[in-house]
Amino acid sequence: MTALLKSALAALLAGGALTTPAPAAAAAPDLPTAVAGNPFVDGWYADPDVAVYGGRYWVYPTTSKRYAEQTYLDAFSSTDLVHWTKHPNVLTTADVSWAEYAVWAPAPVARNGRYYLYFAANDIQGDSQLGGIGVAVADRPEGPYRDAIGTPLIPAFHNGAQPIDQDVFIDDDGQAYVYYGGWGHANVAKLNPDMVSLGAFADGSTFKEITPSGYVEGAQMFKRNGRYYLMWSEGGWTGPDYSVSYAIADSPTGPFAKLDEVLAQDPAVARGSGHNSVLNVPGTDTWYVVYHRRPLSETDGNHRQLAYDRMNFNADGTIQRVTMRVQDNFADDNTYGWRTHGGSWTASGGRLQAGGSAGGKALLDTNSRDFTQDTSVSIASGRGDAGVVFRATRPAVGVDAYSGYYAGISPAGRVVLGRADNSWTQLGAAALTVRPGATHRLRVTAVGASIKVYVDDMTTPRISVTDTTFASGANGVRVFNTAAAFDDVVVRPAG
Repeated sequence: MTALLKSALAALLAGGALTTPAPAAAAAPDLPTAVAGNPFVDGWYADPDVAVYGGRYWVYPTTSKRYAEQTYLDAFSSTDLVHWTKHPNVLTTADVSWAEYAVWAPAPVARNGRYYLYFAANDIQGDSQLGGIGVAVADRPEGPYRDAIGTPLIPAFHNGAQPIDQDVFIDDDGQAYVYYGGWGHANVAKLNPDMVSLGAFADGSTFKEITPSGYVEGAQMFKRNGRYYLMWSEGGWTGPDYSVSYAIADSPTGPFAKLDEVLAQDPAVARGSGHNSVLNVPGTDTWYVVYHRRPLSETDGNHRQLAYDRMNFNADGTIQRVTMRVQDNFADDNTYGWRTHGGSWTASGGRLQAGGSAGGKALLDTNSRDFTQDTSVSIASGRGDAGVVFRATRPAVGVDAYSGYYAGISPAGRVVLGRADNSWTQLGAAALTVRPGATHRLRVTAVGASIKVYVDDMTTPRISVTDTTFASGANGVRVFNTAAAFDDVVVRPAG
């Protein structure tokens, strides 16, 4: 298990990212991904933005429903990026006289001893409609937030930018900026020290267009080592091509020239990954990209979930392409992202606990082709077996009610590999000492037709076969006539 954060330096994460941070006071999260699994919270959410208040991490997302139902915002907080507390209804349309629906993309920031939450509402299609970007204020990070000015802060189109998808950033000199824009245009404006009114640039203008090539929506600004990073979303928000690109400039107003696409769909993991924020652990150079994505099996455009993965930099300051990792150590004692088919399944004590059943399965929504899957398995007792399912499709309740492969271990003294397709075909077996209650590390590597099974010894396979029946499918775990516990599930591309 990865060590959890005990405390963190109280700091402000302006507009979703710190500028140059002071040294941390204590240990801080240093994780390769959401180690307890993505999504990291339950429910359909999108457009997350983040802040650090008093050593606690906060995520403020859009409620991903139909426009008419997007009338409130929830928030989530954590001290370790593993265990999350939900704070419902931090802002609702009942607290904003002019907002009716389509409350989007909250952007948090603290200043003047108060907490501000910028949001878009009503999805206006022209200047004759009431709506745009508003600002709410509260005395606590969890709210309740109330409309600060009684009218939208940005109520109209400027430079072709729809007033949505705002991000707020405070520079080292104390100047605050709001970055925003939909319909393929991005603007930046200055915020006055009161944080509820707009200032002017030296030339007298209020809005400067900073649209980089490929920009669609979802502006996000952060600063690292004295340089300004603008990130944004491209593609269609309901499609698999939704993605994140970025630019770097020496000024908060650009110019911003696109450098690369750094976050995109992975057909083995998730689609529609975009509208991100950036989280820097205070006092460190540890960074995460926090974003939404759509599970592979979901077709509803609003079925989006919150995820985060590690974001790394090259020596020249450019951002490495982000890998969406698949990992779950069940430290948060939940099964978000898992689907079960038969049997009884609960997450407790930092493990996935399965009651005895004739073929109960728990599967991730993956579609892996060439990969390595590692899983810790502990069998309670009996002569049944437990292990991993992979390249699985068409899962249902039943002993062999799926199409795919299974590798399991048994206290009867063996490891077995087989193929299921509403019937069972054994492909290989080997003698193995399996102690009830002991934890064994099970690994499967599948590359093309080659399938190898390892137990405890990760250098020499216990079983090695060639089978071309199933090319790709979901990863998961299974029990057969025994109870078992699973932990530290990791699926990564082979090679």
